[in-house]
This record gives sequence, C-alpha cells and structure tokens, in this order.
Amino acid sequence: MFGIAVVGLSLVLAAVTISAVGAGDGDAATRQRFYVSGCGMPTSPVDMWTRGGNYKTAIALDGLRATNDMSGWRHNTRIQNMADHGVNVIEPVGGLGSFYTNWDKASKLSKVKYRYRWTCRLDTIVRELDARGLAVGKWGKYALMGISMGGNAAMIYAVNHRKRISHAFSMSGYLNLSAPSMREGIRAALVDAGVQAGVGPLDADSMWGPPWSKRWLDNDPFLQTQRMKGMKLRIGASTGLWGVHDREPVSAVKGTPLELLALAQTRAFEVSALRAGVDVSSDYPTQGTHDWGYWNDMVWRAKNSGWFRDR
Repeated sequence: MFGIAVVGLSLVLAAVTISAVGAGDGDAATRQRFYVSGCGMPTSPVDMWTRGGNYKTAIALDGLRATNDMSGWRHNTRIQNMADHGVNVIEPVGGLGSFYTNWDKASKLSKVKYRYRWTCRLDTIVRELDARGLAVGKWGKYALMGISMGGNAAMIYAVNHRKRISHAFSMSGYLNLSAPSMREGIRAALVDAGVQAGVGPLDADSMWGPPWSKRWLDNDPFLQTQRMKGMKLRIGASTGLWGVHDREPVSAVKGTPLELLALAQTRAFEVSALRAGVDVSSDYPTQGTHDWGYWNDMVWRAKNSGWFRDR
C-alpha cells in the first residue's frame, strides 16, 4: 500500500508592487484581494477575510494542484467564515507544485520558464500583512497552515521564520521526506501535477536538487523538530476510510492511499517531535480521505478548541 501511495502522490528580493481590490472595516468581516509582484515571478493575488478586533491572523497554503484563479481553500471550504469569529484568514493564490519554496532553478521541461521563489513571495506577503496591521494578538505573529504539499511548507516556513510565525498546522502533510521512496514519490507527484495542469512535467531536481542534496534534509520537517521548541504546532491526518465527504467514488479511491501515506508521515513526525521535547496537538479522525471536506473540518476543530489563540 505504501508503494501505491507514493506513486499516487503526484513545491535578494526583486522590486515589489502591491495593489488592492476592495476595502472596508466594520462589524462584519470584509473580503479583499491584493496583488503581489517581485521575486522574479509573475504577479499573484492574495485573498483575505478580516475584521477589526480579531485575535489572530491565519495564512492558509494550498495543495499540490493549486490554481491561479483562487485558492483551493476558497474553492472548496468555508474557513473564510472564521473571520466573523475571531480569526482573520489569508489565502495566497497560485503555487502549483511549488512546495512554497525557493527552487534552485526553473523547471526545464515545463512551460513555467521562471524560477519558483515562493519563500520570497511569502516573505513579501507577510510584510504586506504587517503593513496592514494584521499581526494581531499579544504575540504579534501569524498562524500558518496548509494541506498536503502546503502542510510540509507550513512547517518549514514557520521554523525558518519564527520571528513572524508563531503557529504551524499541517493537515495530511508529507512531513518525513527521508522515509523510503518519498523523494521518488515527490518526483512522480510533481510530474503528474504539471502535466495535469497543462504546463508539462515539473522537475524535482530543479526544486531542491538531486535526492542526495542537503536541501532535501533542510526541507524535511521530521529532521527539523529540534528547532521547533516553543512553537505552537498542530498536525492532523485521517485513516483513509471513507466518510461523510466522500461522495465521488473515483476521487475517494485515489484519496485513500494518499491519506494513508499522509497518516504514516504525520505519525512519524509526531514521534520525532515528542522525542525532541516539542509539544504538538493532533487531530486524527477515524474516517476521512485526502479531501477538502475533512481539511475544512480540521480547521474548524482547531478553531473551536482555541488552538489559534496566543497562549
């Protein structure tokens, strides 16, 4: 089953220009969109739902098949409604197969002719949020969360940016890249994501270098837990058993092995964190596949448990 899951598991600033669409303050949350350029990449939008007086701002990262029109979170969930209940929600748009990281070089076999520099792009977004006064709460930092590819990215970006990120939440993330066959699995996943999106195969060697490159270790959350002490961490993954959100059989069949792999990866990370003396809260539902409905539920359970609050 592990092998099937791996095969199916198909990531100096430039000048920055930012513009906004929509505005408003009041008792109800408002939605805004602003645009960020620079980092050697095309301009990309960021959607946000905010309300004055909220106690935290959470940035939500997309999955492997992120699109350029809006985040999968907006397409498929209702986490935006948290803005009416204390938590501002920020959704960067784009990032297909990027792992939200700075790639070593452009992917030579794809139609994406620029080098992904998503760490740089996230840095820019955080600065813009700071300028808008959205680093709310007594710690003055952000929560960062993501699903699948974005779960890995949330943990790595957070541990490397502790001055700006206090909370990190991975849902069905791939958190143990040093496990057998994982690097080969990510290679296959990037090829598949690029082909399905119509941009051609994305090349994992262009991301973090060949499998023996140190950058693969630097971007493996399992190996970074010692550096996470003092952070507020949360992880979640389901059992792969079908549940209330599995209404489309083909997607559910694909989602089962992916979620089983994510569960094994998440459990391994949890063990590594506990051995390192790092506190981590967890959410392991008894039913669920690799599907947005379950990730929506995980976010709301985190919200209702008080996890987003600065302790």
